[in-house]
Amino acid sequence: MQTVQTALWVVVLLVALAIAFDFMNGFHDAANSIATVVSTGVLKPAQAVLFAAFFNLVAIFIFHLSVAATVGKGIVQPGIVDTHVVFGALLGAIAWNLVTWYYGIPSSSSHALIGGIVGAVMAKSGAGALVSGGVLKTVTFIFVSPILGFLLGSLMMFVVAWVCRRATPSKVDRWFRRLQLVSAGAYSLGHGGNDAQKTIGIIWMLLIATGYAQAGDAAPPTWVIVNCYTAIACGTMFGGWRIVKTMGQKITKLKPVGGFCAETGGALTLFLATALGIPVSTTHTITGAIVGVGATQRASAVRWGVAGNIIWAWIFTIPASAFVAAVAYWVSMQLF
Repeated sequence: MQTVQTALWVVVLLVALAIAFDFMNGFHDAANSIATVVSTGVLKPAQAVLFAAFFNLVAIFIFHLSVAATVGKGIVQPGIVDTHVVFGALLGAIAWNLVTWYYGIPSSSSHALIGGIVGAVMAKSGAGALVSGGVLKTVTFIFVSPILGFLLGSLMMFVVAWVCRRATPSKVDRWFRRLQLVSAGAYSLGHGGNDAQKTIGIIWMLLIATGYAQAGDAAPPTWVIVNCYTAIACGTMFGGWRIVKTMGQKITKLKPVGGFCAETGGALTLFLATALGIPVSTTHTITGAIVGVGATQRASAVRWGVAGNIIWAWIFTIPASAFVAAVAYWVSMQLF
């Protein structure tokens, strides 16, 4: 009886840590949802975060839990995960998020979490304990999601330019100030649908590993789903203003029409990835779309130096979070 109580206490602590990561994910990635709508002046910052948080939460009713299944069952071989692995994975992801938030770098909370899982698992059992298909799918979309965002953002900009070729600039601006509310809502919906499910997946993984859920269950417990969507929405409400400035102002200057095209291209990418059960980076996606929109005007409209710094952060995210996770796993083994 004492063992069960101790295990339950550890599980509760790790679930709380996962919810804290989910909150930080919303806080860190709020910029992805609101940077364009704030920088174009369509919404004030306080209005934008409430708007985005609402759609983060509404996503619970829209998307199937395909991404949660990939994270919970498709990254690590059965029987490998334990409380030490989950602790290491979460600590690695949280540490990288804090560093990149402090320096205002739009990195991926998603890939920080995946890197954390990979690092902790490899510290325990080596690379053979990973499901190569799930890891490869995630790593592939590190490159695919920004490219797809870039292409769709550029395409939207070309289409809009052709459709509005006879309209006056003031009329275009007036239309797209309204339409940007639709695109920002769609992007926030995709953000909640993809990102909240990653934390659902790791809690599901933990519950299966500790015997509080069965590997054959079709879905995680309802309380896990509700808590994770609520946590990411609350994190978004607090917003990560350092990153908002980078995303909304430093990469390229956006008007409402550009913001609409970037958000729509990014939202379409997220909807596709979530339907396929692929945990992608909302940061990579919207950055690619913003660069695509800027590049359609002229190459010099994009601050390529800022974009280059962001890409370096993307490259380092998985190995950096994996390293911290491996160290955290080792420390956890010594202490508990």
